[in-house]
Amino acid sequence: MKQIFVFMVFIAFASSNLFAQDNKANNIDNSNIALQGYSPVSYADLGLAQKGVKEFKSEYQKVAYYFTSNDQKIAFDKNPEKYLPQYGGFCAFGIFAGAKFRADPTKFISKDGAYFLYLNNLELDAKELWLNENDHDKLVNAANKNWEKLSKTHN
Repeated sequence: MKQIFVFMVFIAFASSNLFAQDNKANNIDNSNIALQGYSPVSYADLGLAQKGVKEFKSEYQKVAYYFTSNDQKIAFDKNPEKYLPQYGGFCAFGIFAGAKFRADPTKFISKDGAYFLYLNNLELDAKELWLNENDHDKLVNAANKNWEKLSKTHN
């Protein structure tokens, strides 16, 4: 009986790992909802942080994305890569600095067809730090190099 129990636990663990989205490269919780429910199309196409709704939902690489309208959902479904957040939705300044931080979905910069999210709390506004550096390209180049390693780790 004990062997059956151990086997069942093993199967449950193995199947949950097989079907779960890898949260190393995506800023998601156990719900697998990207961007805390904000629409990636709103960021990329409108330069706005808009909360999506459950009626307009798509899944891409086992991650759920929400949209404000069916038109946004269709646009995403046609070309999801275009709408994915930089650095899996983690704080861009954190990635530049070499660490992963949860981002505030209302703190972002949309530039050159991409959007970057930033940590914001009582002690730190990472978007302001990024802007104060006054060299977007330098920050992106360094963050891209760091992301190669960070995307494969939990931090």
